[in-house]
Amino acid sequence: MDRAVIGHRTSDLSSLLAEIDPMLRRIFRTERPVYVSSSSATGFMEAGVRNGVRRRALALVNGAFSERFRDLVTACGREVEVYDVEWGGAHDPEEVERRLRVGGFDSVTVVHSETSSGVLNPLRQIADAVRSAEHRVGEEILLLVDGVTSVGGGLVESGEWALDWILTGSQKALALPPGLAFGSASPRMLARAETLPGRGQYFDLLEFDRYWKKHQTPNTPAVHLLFALKTQMERIEAEGIEARAARHQAMARRCWSWVESTGAAHGLSLFAPEGARSLTVTAISLPTDLRGTEITAKLKRRGYTIGSGYGKLRDQTIRIGHMGDHTMEGLNQLLTELEEVLGE
Repeated sequence: MDRAVIGHRTSDLSSLLAEIDPMLRRIFRTERPVYVSSSSATGFMEAGVRNGVRRRALALVNGAFSERFRDLVTACGREVEVYDVEWGGAHDPEEVERRLRVGGFDSVTVVHSETSSGVLNPLRQIADAVRSAEHRVGEEILLLVDGVTSVGGGLVESGEWALDWILTGSQKALALPPGLAFGSASPRMLARAETLPGRGQYFDLLEFDRYWKKHQTPNTPAVHLLFALKTQMERIEAEGIEARAARHQAMARRCWSWVESTGAAHGLSLFAPEGARSLTVTAISLPTDLRGTEITAKLKRRGYTIGSGYGKLRDQTIRIGHMGDHTMEGLNQLLTELEEVLGE
């Protein structure tokens, strides 16, 4: 990032984005363009709503970030019905299909990896359920996906699973500074956007698509973050997308096994059930005599940063992020420090 800025409407920037484009597509596992926005991922969540929800969405809610997606629907003036499950639980694809078969929905919002609870929703099966319901009711239903802590962490098959809108942010599994959002839209999504007024200006996906065809962005981009993006994409390519996913999975399993053995001796347990755990963040339940904020403060004094619980889970859980460029060696060092903190 320590380079002189280049003009954002120059051939230099177009060449930069042209190099980045195919690498982003490989991370998203799609042949579709992956747009880049100088915003947080929440911006592209709003883009999904403004460009993809015509009148009424079914919001799948199981944590704080899926609540945010739900709230964006109403904030953008659309109707929303909620399929709510307890924090720590995943959504049942059969129930998704049952609710959609009632009719009257044109879209579904879902968070793939719910950061607040460490839950991984069965996205492929949910996508199949949406398509099945769509066929039964004879109405187009778009699937809008927050992949903030899954894209780049696991193998999220955006193309194969026919996701209509999938987004992520720069600061999670891609291990970049915050400030960029990435999203890929299906042809159905862009066709829907053409029919919708009120797409706004900053997050109009038709504009993103028009500019991306010439490797430009519709608004002034954060050029230095794009320098960082190119460098990090090259690092990810060197590691290999599949190898990166395998590393994340290995770190996740190491964290789970530690909680079930060493952690259990201190009253810790895994918050998400087996088969529904995120590969990039593990939420850990604490006994009543421990507080998440106190544990994170003690670790911070030792030079390690993890998350306390999010929202209503603030003091009931802690969260370990094992994503991006973290290594097994670094995770093991953290777990050793955490064991010592628990023994104090």
